[in-house]
Amino acid sequence: MPELLGQRDELLRRVEESFPDVSVVVRGNEIQCTGARAHQVGRLFEEMVLLLQRGERLDQSVMDRSIVMVRAEQRPSTVLTDDILKGSRGRMVRPKTAGQKRYVDCIRENTITFGIGPAGTGKSWLAVAMAVQALHARQVQRIILTRPAVEAGERLGFLPGDLMAKIDPYLRPLYDALYDMVDAEAAQKLIERQTIEVAPLAFMRGRTLNNSFIILDEAQNTTPEQMKMFLTRIGFGSKVVVTGDISQIDVPDGRSGLVGLEKKLGGIDSLGFVYLDGTDVVRHRIVADIVAAYEKAGEREQRAASRKNNPRV
Repeated sequence: MPELLGQRDELLRRVEESFPDVSVVVRGNEIQCTGARAHQVGRLFEEMVLLLQRGERLDQSVMDRSIVMVRAEQRPSTVLTDDILKGSRGRMVRPKTAGQKRYVDCIRENTITFGIGPAGTGKSWLAVAMAVQALHARQVQRIILTRPAVEAGERLGFLPGDLMAKIDPYLRPLYDALYDMVDAEAAQKLIERQTIEVAPLAFMRGRTLNNSFIILDEAQNTTPEQMKMFLTRIGFGSKVVVTGDISQIDVPDGRSGLVGLEKKLGGIDSLGFVYLDGTDVVRHRIVADIVAAYEKAGEREQRAASRKNNPRV
């Protein structure tokens, strides 16, 4: 009961704040809920007990995510206990939201998965985790991490060093995710043996990628021609994850290879699209608030543009 309610009942207070129309009374080992949404609160506590029984540690972030899931008629006990692999720091890597769970399941079930959503939703991080897990399970022979080297305000030519030194900052987020899954020394050995390859998208032209787990990150910055080139590199025994955020397109003319892609490819078997949103952001809470603010601003701009183009509406 102390683990369920939290230190000084902080988790209980979180529940009461989220469901102000429900009265929660704790007596010994019993919890009584009365009110319009008492059934949701009861289900929430049942799910929290299941998490505790499976060795999960409850804190405010877990409770907040669980509340969101229960409101959406989802089960936190199935989402938050889906083990992918043990990371380099000894912590188990798992999805943290229902959207992330859908994303992980889609990667498992399909040859090609498109994960589209805002910053902080774990698109690249979970993709790298799934790639490392597939390598450990010997489902693939190598991992290829790639992203387009698109300048966002600074030009490659002004950066110091040779070509690889100039490109390295663009690939750094993929290295960071990789080091979360495999310690730096082991990762470096895998890179030296070319079991893990990190390269810019331009280096993919002309290759056929067999028995590989391939991740294309920041795909919103590909052109349609680059996206077609990449997707036609896929060989036998390979799995592909393409991640991107269509609200952060840096392609100079705005011709993103990710925009409108589902209309072209949506009917193909073993190819799936997963869309994440602000509820799937797992960084600092302020990141989710920023994403939500930008989404609202975008909706207002669309409505204003619609009224301007259709004055009678």
